[in-house]
Amino acid sequence: MSEANLPAYVSYLLQESSYPHPAADISLVQTHISFVFLAGDSVYKWKKPVDFGFLNFSSLEKRKFFCEQELLLNRRLCPDIYEELVTVTEEGEGFALNGSGNVVEYGIRMKRMPEEKMMGRIMAAGQLTQAHIDAIIDTLVPFYQAAAGDKSIQEFGQASSVAVNVLENFAQTEAFIGQGALNRGQFDAISSYAKEFLGHGDRFQVRIDDGKIRDCHGDMHSANICLADPVCIFDCIEFNERFRYTDVAADVAFLAMDLDFHGFEGLSHYFIEEFVAKSEDSGLKVMLDFYKCYRAYVRGKIGLFTASDPAVDGKTANHCLEQARKHFLLAEQYAAAK
Repeated sequence: MSEANLPAYVSYLLQESSYPHPAADISLVQTHISFVFLAGDSVYKWKKPVDFGFLNFSSLEKRKFFCEQELLLNRRLCPDIYEELVTVTEEGEGFALNGSGNVVEYGIRMKRMPEEKMMGRIMAAGQLTQAHIDAIIDTLVPFYQAAAGDKSIQEFGQASSVAVNVLENFAQTEAFIGQGALNRGQFDAISSYAKEFLGHGDRFQVRIDDGKIRDCHGDMHSANICLADPVCIFDCIEFNERFRYTDVAADVAFLAMDLDFHGFEGLSHYFIEEFVAKSEDSGLKVMLDFYKCYRAYVRGKIGLFTASDPAVDGKTANHCLEQARKHFLLAEQYAAAK
């Protein structure tokens, strides 16, 4: 999408002069739900006014609330990264960052993490090691132990509750069948597998009884991990509690799936084995392929959503479709492994 077609406040934030600190070479990164600006040593994240049902940022009031939630929840794993709530305000004929006029948009300001330590970059360079995986595990085990897991959260571990999230994905993607990333055979195979597994309510109850349903991260894959010291696992799900109140196995499966996706199957296996040992959670393995399949399908769905966003340029859209196709293929493989 050209700059001329962006919301006016986004065009404003692409100017170095808009910031109260050095901000040369500003970069804009878009997702299906956010505008993210890399500006000097800071990152500014703004929510798009979208409503996907499972996510509703349609009003300014909602966007403010979820920005506040994003700060609160992400400080659990990245206390030094998530800094403050910020605004774009109307100032005469223009805008200001944190000005005194009417608020046009709310966002959050974060410290910029070192690019060379981003997990995705390290993986792309083929430099990911067991030591990196160990550091992630050493961060996650105490996080899950300390995470809330009261009775109201445990209810989200029931098969009927998990089914809401899983089956929703199929409802939201069926219209995309035959458009290049997902075919009917894959859709039927994956959905049949998921429904059959969901029929085993006893497996889900065991996880509840073992205290494994917690207030988790919800979106734990390599793009949301910085392998600095200490490790920072950022950008958790703030917009819908039912995606974050989940089995620890579902959180861990996301990263394991992502490692598989990028060709690090050996490290994926190592991650699971070491996490199970250090957390003393052998029951996780019973749920692993189911949740890997679910997570791969979610990533495919997000690729479809991003590609169909009119604010996304053609090159990005094509890349997202290709990534979606590969994720659906992986989900199909997990389903076939039953």
